[in-house]
Amino acid sequence: MYLADLTDALEVFGPRLAQIYGQGETPMTITALSKADHADRDHPSWVDRMQSVGVPRTDVEVRVVGDDDRELPVGEIGEVVVRGDVVMPGYWNQPEASAETLRGGWLHTGDVGSFDAEGYLTLRDRSKDLIISGGMNIYPREVEEALLRHPGVGAVAVVGRPDDEWGEAVVAFVVAAEGAAPPPVDELDRTCLDSIARFKRPKDYRFVDALPTNNYGKVVKRELREQLRAESE
Repeated sequence: MYLADLTDALEVFGPRLAQIYGQGETPMTITALSKADHADRDHPSWVDRMQSVGVPRTDVEVRVVGDDDRELPVGEIGEVVVRGDVVMPGYWNQPEASAETLRGGWLHTGDVGSFDAEGYLTLRDRSKDLIISGGMNIYPREVEEALLRHPGVGAVAVVGRPDDEWGEAVVAFVVAAEGAAPPPVDELDRTCLDSIARFKRPKDYRFVDALPTNNYGKVVKRELREQLRAESE
C-alpha cells in the first residue's frame, strides 16, 4: 500500500490495520507488518516501517540475493527469495518454469527489495518494472510515492519508454484527484524534487481518466508500456 493511502486509512480507521506479503506460489506467507507496528507512531523508524512489508513469517526463510543468487548485505537491493514448507512444489506441467523459479531450492519471487538492520523487508518494485535510464536504476514505486504526495494526484503509474539517448525515459500516467483538475507539470516536478533525485523525475506526464487494472485491482503496467512502445515505432 502506498504510504499516502496508508496514512489516510489510519486517520480514518485508527490502528486497526495489518499487512501481509505473499504470492500464489507461497500464499500470503512471506512477511507481515503487524497491527502493533502500525500503531507505534512514536518509533523513530515508523515511516520507514510503514513503507515496508514487515518481517519474515516464522515458517519461512527470506533472503535478498544478487544476480548470482548470493545473499546481499543489509541495505542492498536485490531479488527476494523464499524457502519453506509453504512454498509450492512447482507449476503444473511446467518443469522448465518450475526449475527456473525454484532454482537452488529457493522460490525466486521476481520482487526487488532490501532488508533493514532490524529485519524489515521493503519492496522496491517488480524486477520487470525496473527502469534503466542513462545506466541508472530507477524504481517506479519510489517515483509514484513521491507524486502521490501532491494533493491533486489521485492515482499514478510510472513506466519506462524507449529512448534513443538514455535507453529508457521515465513516464508518469497520472489520474487527477476526484473533483480536481490535472495538476500543473511544474508542481509535479517540484513535488518529485522534494524527495527524489532529479534524474528519477518523469520526463513526460500523461494525464488519463483511469489506469488499466486487472481483476484484482492491480495496475497493468504492461499495457502502458505497450502503448508507449507503439508510439515510438
